[in-house]
Amino acid sequence: MSERIVARRTIGDNVITVFMVIICFLALYPVWYTLIVSFNNSEDTLRGGIYFFPRKFTLESYRTVFQDKSIIKAFGITIMRTLVGTVTSVVFTSMVAYSFSKKHIMGNKVYMIIGTITMFFGGGLIPTFILYKNIGLYDNFLVYVIPSMFNFYNMIIFMSFFREMPVEIEESAKLDGANDIFIFFRIIFPLSMPVIATIALFNGVWQWNDYFTGVMYINNSDLQPIQTFLYRIIASASASKAVVSLPAGISAQQVSSQSVRLATMVVTTLPIVCVYPFLQKYFVKGMLVGSVKG
Repeated sequence: MSERIVARRTIGDNVITVFMVIICFLALYPVWYTLIVSFNNSEDTLRGGIYFFPRKFTLESYRTVFQDKSIIKAFGITIMRTLVGTVTSVVFTSMVAYSFSKKHIMGNKVYMIIGTITMFFGGGLIPTFILYKNIGLYDNFLVYVIPSMFNFYNMIIFMSFFREMPVEIEESAKLDGANDIFIFFRIIFPLSMPVIATIALFNGVWQWNDYFTGVMYINNSDLQPIQTFLYRIIASASASKAVVSLPAGISAQQVSSQSVRLATMVVTTLPIVCVYPFLQKYFVKGMLVGSVKG
């Protein structure tokens, strides 16, 4: 009987393993295909038949991308908005969450209800555009920073984490004469690194991948991020896979629009892919502590 059970478990494990391998292949192959086509010769790419490895390896597409100074400038804007936007969002959201974690705060429940409503209903695109333009955020770098400084969902994660902290920590600090600001920045904030890393990862990935803000609220090409730069390349490129001269200031050298678009995708995705593994352990821990326990 035990041998039959072991055999059934073995068959079941094999089926699950094969199924997961197929799922992983379907998830990873588009990324791999993007990579190999970006390294393949442009003219050879038009012939098709490239599936697993570059047929004619070349760096021409990447050379074409990096020859243009505007893409370097777009990278700088993206790096700046990611760093500034992530730091300001984490600090501001955590400060608000720390206040909301105190149940004695006047109007706590009312503000929670109002904040919850904003998670399901928004003002709409046109009113948002008019608002940003009237307050001077249109064609302004701060449009990447100020609107993203507070996120109610992230605030809930922070608040749940803060409520799990022992009250004795704050009480002992207050006995020593510390005020709320000192307690938060010198005691609570340093002890909250798991959830801080989680929210920073959320916000950082969003800031890096966001193209819509640049498309809607930025008209100055010097302020557009790399994702908006890529979006405009893809939107302007020919639907056919013919050899064309790409728009948006990319090198005038004649290359395949497909290979250059894919090379730009690889370049824009690589930094966030390299950062993610280092924050993954904090990401998992922060989600468990900040959400499940809360």
